Amino acid sequence: MKRRDLLKTTALALGAGVTLYLPVGWVAPARTAAKWRIGFSQATTLEPWRVQFNKDIKAEAEKQPDVELLIADAEDKTEKQVADVENFIRQEVNALLISPKESAGLTGVVEKAIAAKIPVFVLDRNVDTQGYTQFIGGDNVVIGKAVGDFVVKTLGGPGKAAGNVVEIWGGLGTQASHDRSDGFHAVADKEPGLKYLLDKQSADWKQNLAYDIMSTALRNFEKIDLVYGHNDPMAYGAYLAAKDAGREKEIKFVGVDGLPNEGVVWVNKGELAATFLYPTPGAEGLRQAVKLLKGEKVEKTIVLPTETITKENAPEILKRNGLM
Repeated sequence: MKRRDLLKTTALALGAGVTLYLPVGWVAPARTAAKWRIGFSQATTLEPWRVQFNKDIKAEAEKQPDVELLIADAEDKTEKQVADVENFIRQEVNALLISPKESAGLTGVVEKAIAAKIPVFVLDRNVDTQGYTQFIGGDNVVIGKAVGDFVVKTLGGPGKAAGNVVEIWGGLGTQASHDRSDGFHAVADKEPGLKYLLDKQSADWKQNLAYDIMSTALRNFEKIDLVYGHNDPMAYGAYLAAKDAGREKEIKFVGVDGLPNEGVVWVNKGELAATFLYPTPGAEGLRQAVKLLKGEKVEKTIVLPTETITKENAPEILKRNGLM
């Protein structure tokens, strides 16, 4: 082909000029349009667990050539999440995945999506309706009971457990927090020697707020034996407050989530006594939505497995994830 028959175009790559020579009339091949558009409404990305949640669902979407994944971040605001879901409804997405900030506040708009004949997959936190297509998440009651078993064993064993316990809630408006508390107390309340020092103090899943709650508890109580945070960042925030007060060695700290680069690391360092795995449901949620859109049946509920992580098995988990 003669030079005059070529079209010269110039592009910049990494700050250096790159000259490309393409045939006259050349047109880049059109990208194949995705068969399905799936909307994902995330409650927030202010928490590390939710950041991992988003990474997992994006990684799964890359494996699904028929899917265009649309993600909306509610920025920890119920009203924004309602608006995000309403926007997905107007866009007539083929399926909706939602992880609610709070149960009651998102129920109405989820029912609106259901009425619009959009399959709704509820992830992690439930809503106050059974009209959704599927719920995917860990069993927070089971996790709470596992925490209770660990706490009883740590503080003396069944029938002998004794000590002062601080419980830091994730959010009074979220079912997950209630379930993690109810499961815990179903076991721990059988032990008359356990005393609870706070009455439903919520740190909204945030490390800095848990630090403040723990700082107040440390000023008010001379003896604290164990702290149960409804997630790892709150348990760690409590640990940092105790460390700053010079009392961290006299207290055990227990959390939930079990992210390898977060809770598992803190357990391995001895800063937390244990964490309990709460897997992110993003990848499985997308797989289930695709399954439904292909015409296959899906179960009403999928419960993701948990795992107790202590100093004994933390190193192996870190090795599996390339962190040791």
